[in-house]
Amino acid sequence: MLADERVFLMGEDVGNYGGCYAVSKGLSAKFGAQRIIDAPLSESGFVGAGVGAAIGGMRPIVEVMTVNFSLLALDQIVNNAATLRHMSGGQFSIPLVIRMATGAGKQLAAQHSHSLENWYAHVPGITVLTPATVADARYMLAMALADPDPVILFEHVMLYNNSEAQPQPEDCPDMHHAALRTSGTDISLITYGGSLGKTLQAASILALQGISAEVIDLRCLRPLDTATIFASVNKTRHALVIDEGWRTGSLAGEICALIAEHCFWSLDAPPQRLCSIEVPIPYPKHLEQAVMPSVEKIVAMATASIVKLENPK
Repeated sequence: MLADERVFLMGEDVGNYGGCYAVSKGLSAKFGAQRIIDAPLSESGFVGAGVGAAIGGMRPIVEVMTVNFSLLALDQIVNNAATLRHMSGGQFSIPLVIRMATGAGKQLAAQHSHSLENWYAHVPGITVLTPATVADARYMLAMALADPDPVILFEHVMLYNNSEAQPQPEDCPDMHHAALRTSGTDISLITYGGSLGKTLQAASILALQGISAEVIDLRCLRPLDTATIFASVNKTRHALVIDEGWRTGSLAGEICALIAEHCFWSLDAPPQRLCSIEVPIPYPKHLEQAVMPSVEKIVAMATASIVKLENPK
């Protein structure tokens, strides 16, 4: 915002309240009500205003409080923002950035806790980002603002309190590329967003068991960096995709299909996926944790995936 006067932030409670998760705390006092705009409780209305502002040459950042509420703005996102460049024959660009909280873990129940990233990754015309580190959260936003087309950033609610002293630009690769977080030789653990920390913990536990796990952080769900995925799986010959979304129609299922299509002759076992149990996210803490992917589940599935049974005599 300091570098470009065209950039402004709009959304529910982003101004005087400082943001539902304090992301915009202090910005209203610094930039004023013209650039930090408290919007009414109408996601379709203020996302549509963001689309119009982008067409008009502004660089809007629209915050939707939670992914569940973004469904009220699907018409503006899918039918307008994602299609206008195509439908105008390239005459219009929509440099719109939409940020939204996603994921479970804070006992916000079924109205505020789901992971619907795959719904948006299904749509041509938009880029879908899932920062999982402080550096990515910091520098992906600037990359998204420089993109002439719509970009959606999914920010997992359990990552908001993470901190890191002075993240550097070199700690954040190009937003379209996956990142190799841990090298390994026995199995590829492929994940994104709020599941990265759990996956890294699981990789450490697997290492103590003599299993070398490679951890791929997707970072961008559309377009997928398939080259990084395939290179890893061709090396380790085993794949487990960890995805907080539901299993049916999941991003994990798409990645498993891509691996089967392109890495079939390298595989020593079928690609596996670990997703959330297919129920609305419960409110009680123990039930909420039970339906989500966990470190223990990742370790168990990874171990089972690479077990080599002796041939019967």
